[in-house]
Amino acid sequence: MQKLFTYGTLQHPEVQEDLFGRTLKGTPETLLGYRVKEIQIEEEFGLINYPIIVETENPEDTIQGIVYDVTTNDLRQADLYEGKHYKRVEVVLQSNQKAWAYSLVV
Repeated sequence: MQKLFTYGTLQHPEVQEDLFGRTLKGTPETLLGYRVKEIQIEEEFGLINYPIIVETENPEDTIQGIVYDVTTNDLRQADLYEGKHYKRVEVVLQSNQKAWAYSLVV
């Protein structure tokens, strides 16, 4: 199993059902040294704002989220869902667990 840290729509049960065919059970967790900002992505009906994390290297910058145990196939599904504007990066959580999270493509 892999760990996936989420801070946005991947926490929504309806998104999880669509992507993974089930609702995930997760644990609250904190990511240090990152902050959430918004990016605009052009969608079918115009520009939409989406949250995205960016690394700051400042341990006082934190993001509250949920960490889930997922399969490698689940990660592939999440990669497709997040699309070209997000990249999957490995992060270290406050609990010292390593997890995947989706960050800004630079």
